[in-house]
Amino acid sequence: MFSFQNISYKLAFLCLNLILSFFCLGNLLNAQTIFPIKPIKILVPNAAGGAADITARTLAQKLSDSIGQQVIIENKPTAGGIAAAEQVSKSEPDGHTLLLISSGTAVSAALFKSLPFDTLKDFTPITKLAIFDLVIAASESSRFKSVSDLITFAKSNPGKLNIGTPQIGTTQNLAAELFISTAGISAQIIPFNGTPPVINALRGNEIDVMIDILGPLMPQIKGNFLRPLSLMGEKRFNLLPDTPTLRELGGNFSQLSVASWNGLAAPSKTPKEVISKLNIEIQSILSSKDFISKLSDLNVTVQGSTSEQAFDLLNNDIKRWRNVIERSKIEKQ
Repeated sequence: MFSFQNISYKLAFLCLNLILSFFCLGNLLNAQTIFPIKPIKILVPNAAGGAADITARTLAQKLSDSIGQQVIIENKPTAGGIAAAEQVSKSEPDGHTLLLISSGTAVSAALFKSLPFDTLKDFTPITKLAIFDLVIAASESSRFKSVSDLITFAKSNPGKLNIGTPQIGTTQNLAAELFISTAGISAQIIPFNGTPPVINALRGNEIDVMIDILGPLMPQIKGNFLRPLSLMGEKRFNLLPDTPTLRELGGNFSQLSVASWNGLAAPSKTPKEVISKLNIEIQSILSSKDFISKLSDLNVTVQGSTSEQAFDLLNNDIKRWRNVIERSKIEKQ
């Protein structure tokens, strides 16, 4: 039976659905077009002036120009970068508070017994930003001319090869542990309080070789005080074309690739459209010649990624360093 009342109910229901649809669409568009609505803060768990800090500041300047909001750097250096990460994990997940993550973030997740956050669950990586090559170096006067020389000596003299690195639990220190186990040798790792003391010990013949990030060693290498024996990453560095990678040795080293890296992450519940917008903006910056040139001056290689690739990198690094820590019987902190 025909009823105006039924038609009225149907029209009202249809109108309500249309209103709700427009409301939802409006919210989605709002999130995509309004962000950011205030300055963005990037917490850097490193002291000002280092390569990580300069990378973040260079990015912040470019990002400010592209998104129309100020991007502020806040340095919060503490052991393992825990304080900075905790602050970001508890911040509003709206994309306005970000964290500079790194291989150190992965090491902390593997090294510490407990953290006030879950590294994989409480953060959404936005992108990888750059990689920092690790190098095995000897003094210029050393008898060691290659990594093969090191391995031959270590196998003939178990426990007598001394490898200097920064503090226990750093990427460099764990990379030394990984080198020893991959090479199948017995050697001593001597940790120092930072890179300068390692350099001094090497030049003073207190240790045989050192493993550290390449950038800070380049002045010593250019001044012919240190001799780079091998890089630990995937490919040779353009400023050191004659220095081979460990992978070139083949055998157990054929699949080895170790590098320090950094990236950017947001709290885990940050909307996907905000993560996507930040990723798109940052990839554009990372591909600019000016940005690449500025970081090249620091011997840093720019390398972006998708959010998913950055997550995989972090996840795989945690697994890798956890295995190294357990195999080397390094006491968890």
